[in-house]
Amino acid sequence: MTDLSLLLEATGAVAGVGGLGYAKARAPRVYWSLVGLPVTWGRFSFTYRSTMDVCGLTVQPSRLRAFVARSIARREVLPVPPKVRRVRGTSTGLRVTLRLPAGLEPADLSAASERLRHAWGVHSVTVAETKPGYVELRMTGYDVLRQVRMPRGPRLDGLAVPVALREDGTAYVRDYRKVPMALTLGANNSGKSVYQRNLIKGLARLPVALVGIDCKRGVEQSAYAPRLSALAITPDDSASLLDVLVAEMETRFDLLSRHGVSDMWELPERARPVPIVVLVDEVAELFLISSRKDEERRERIVTALIRLAQMARAVGIYLEVCGQRFGSELGKGATMLRAQLTGRVVHRVNDKQTAEMGLADVAPDAVVAASLIPAERPGTAVAADTSGGWAKIRTPHIPRDEAKAVCREFAHLVPELPFLDPYRPHVPADAPAPGPSLVKPLPVTE
Repeated sequence: MTDLSLLLEATGAVAGVGGLGYAKARAPRVYWSLVGLPVTWGRFSFTYRSTMDVCGLTVQPSRLRAFVARSIARREVLPVPPKVRRVRGTSTGLRVTLRLPAGLEPADLSAASERLRHAWGVHSVTVAETKPGYVELRMTGYDVLRQVRMPRGPRLDGLAVPVALREDGTAYVRDYRKVPMALTLGANNSGKSVYQRNLIKGLARLPVALVGIDCKRGVEQSAYAPRLSALAITPDDSASLLDVLVAEMETRFDLLSRHGVSDMWELPERARPVPIVVLVDEVAELFLISSRKDEERRERIVTALIRLAQMARAVGIYLEVCGQRFGSELGKGATMLRAQLTGRVVHRVNDKQTAEMGLADVAPDAVVAASLIPAERPGTAVAADTSGGWAKIRTPHIPRDEAKAVCREFAHLVPELPFLDPYRPHVPADAPAPGPSLVKPLPVTE
C-alpha cells in the first residue's frame, strides 16, 4: 500500500510538472497566472529597494527626512527610491505605479528598463507617465506578440480603432482625433496589408466616409467596395478624386468661418459634416511617372496630398498613407508630404534607410528596433509619433474574407456625399447559393 501511494504521488508530481511545461509553451497566459505572476511579484517585493539602488534610480533624502533618521530613529540615512503606490497583476504581466521623488524623471526609468527587466526576470519593462510625478512600470511576463490576442477594453468613442497589440499587452489604438495623418511602411509580406485590413474592419463600423486610392487596379481595396464611398484605381482617377477632396476641404472651411469656429468638432452636431478617411494603398504609384506628359498629373496629385495633409485635419479629412518606401527619390514634394504625416508605423523593411525614412525624424531610437524585425513574424511593426515615444506592435491576422464580410454588413453606413458619387465603386450583387433544381425532368418517349 505504501509503495502504491508513493507511486501515485510521484506520478502526480511528474504530471504536474509536465502540465506546467506544456502550459508554458502552449498556454503562456495560464502559466503566467499560476506560476509566473506569484514568482515575479515576490521577487519584485523583496528586491525592489536594492534593485533601484544599483540601477541608480534613487535620490538623497530631504534634509528633514535625514534629520529624523539620524536624530530620532537613530539609523543610517539611505537613498530614497520611488515610492510604490500600487501593484496590480494582469493576465500578461505586472503593473506598478510609482511616485517619483524630486530629482527623478520618467526618462531615467526608461533608460534603465533593460536593467530592470533582467533584474526581475520578465520579458519586457516599459515606462508610461500617467500624470505629473507618477509613472507606471508595465512588466510583461512573456512574449505577448508571439500569439496575438487583442485585450478586451472599454468601448472607444470618436474615431478610435484598436488595430494591433502592443508589446506591453495593451491595445494599439489608431485615434484620428489625436493623430490625424499617418504613414505606414513595410516590405512585401511584412504585414502592411493586414494592418490596413484591420484598420478598414474597424473603420467600417464607424459613421465615417472611406475613400480608397489603390493604383494597383484595385486588387487590394476593391474587396471593401460595399463600404467605400469612393475608389480610384488609376493615377488619372486619383488626381481627379484628390481635386474633389481639396474642393470639399475648402467648402468645409467656409462652413467653419460662417460658424466662427476653427475645428469641425466645435460645430453643432446637426451642422457637422461627415468625417472622411482617405486610404492610400501604394503612395509611390502616385509619384512615379513614365513620360514627360505625366508630370502635370503628378504635380496635381502631390500638391493636393500636401494641401490635405497640412490643413484637412480641422475639417475632418484624414490621410492614411501606405507604401514600401517613401523618400526623396520619389521626387519633388515627397519629403514635404512625409513631414506632415505625424503618425508612423514601420513594418519589416528591406534596408535600414527605409526605416530611417519613417522613424528617424520622430523617434531615432526606434530605427534599430524596426531594422531587426524578423521575417518569420509578419505583422510586427514599430509605431511612433511626433511625441518621441514608440512601441513594438503586432497586428492580429484576419482573413481578407472576414474584413470583406464586415464591409458588406455595414454597407448601410455609407454616407450620402453627392460630390463622391462619380467615384463610387460598383458593388456586384451576391450570387444565389446553389440549390436543388426546380425543373422536373421529362422522360424521353419514342
